Amino acid sequence: MLSSYFDKHSIRVAAQELSFSEAVAEATGLLVSAGQAKPEYIGEVLANLEALGPYFVVAPGVAIAHAPPSAATIKPGMALLKLAVPCESGSANDPVALVFALCSPDSESHLDLLASFAEKLSDSQVMNSLLNASAESVISAILFENQL
Repeated sequence: MLSSYFDKHSIRVAAQELSFSEAVAEATGLLVSAGQAKPEYIGEVLANLEALGPYFVVAPGVAIAHAPPSAATIKPGMALLKLAVPCESGSANDPVALVFALCSPDSESHLDLLASFAEKLSDSQVMNSLLNASAESVISAILFENQL
């Protein structure tokens, strides 16, 4: 279940305007704060962004920031940074308002996490609710109380 990958403190709403790389770093930092990744994982994700561009902007308004499994990951995890001011990533799916971050220590858990994410968040009603949510409590209710 997707909600099992989130820590209770891994959801945040950013009121200030951020660049895409700042938003990616902040979302990934939530994984570090939750004890799911080491601080160097932020650098790995940003290096991935620099090398490959905004490939992880997967749908209109939605990014899934991640890097390949590595020693910088402690356990599988997800975080979400909701941007009150959507940002430009350079993708056809701009502007980005939801920056999910994920980490996993191995390929199997990485694929399991991505599959769980894709299955649950392919629901347009859930995505619209997340895109329109403006408070962490509302986002948590969407993610946890609906057992995503």
